[in-house]
Amino acid sequence: MIADGGRRRSTEAFFGRRRGKRVRPLQAAALQAGLDRYRLDIGLPPPGRLEDLFEAAVSEVRLEIGFGGGEHLVNEAVRHRWTGFLGVEPFVNSMAKMMAALADLPLPNLRVYDDDATRLLDWLPAASLSGIDLLYPDPWPKKKHWKRRFVNPANLQRFGRVLKRGGSLRFASDIPSYVNWTLLACAAHGGFEWLARDSADWHTPFEGWEGTRYEAKALREGRCPAYLTFARA
Repeated sequence: MIADGGRRRSTEAFFGRRRGKRVRPLQAAALQAGLDRYRLDIGLPPPGRLEDLFEAAVSEVRLEIGFGGGEHLVNEAVRHRWTGFLGVEPFVNSMAKMMAALADLPLPNLRVYDDDATRLLDWLPAASLSGIDLLYPDPWPKKKHWKRRFVNPANLQRFGRVLKRGGSLRFASDIPSYVNWTLLACAAHGGFEWLARDSADWHTPFEGWEGTRYEAKALREGRCPAYLTFARA
């Protein structure tokens, strides 16, 4: 059992990798310094206003789950200075890369969490987020592993709880089976409206999109990404 924000719950299985190559000393120093400044402490109760988590004055809060190298998250935080961004990434090497980038480009409208995203989702107050981005999550391509996919009924319930009415859920993947899986799961949940009007909508990148290294790899290998946007009903 774990304690989060004064509550206790069973820890769910976490299937992603935590570490890759050894973090070099300079990266380790940047990682520690960055986490000291940006890391959320969910052992404390959440603030009455989620916007108060940030150094900057922000008017809304968005969440990106699994930000990888942080390309998209940094771009969004720079473009939307009056939006607070929460970024989750449990993979140490990716978090170290992100913290090194923030040493050169501090972002007072950003906070991060380096553990299981479900813990953060359960800590957040209800109806506190304007949007959630889940971009190129691990597809677990083998059918026997599909149950490990982050899009599942339990996590959609979490999304529905923390999103404001009308808030967005954006999902991107280059794996057709995961795209179909997500469409079916959101339809079954009933609390998310897919906003596509025609096929161009899900083949067109999100507004302001600069891509990620995962997307670049998919395109090099001939896979066609899909970009899905849902609104919390």
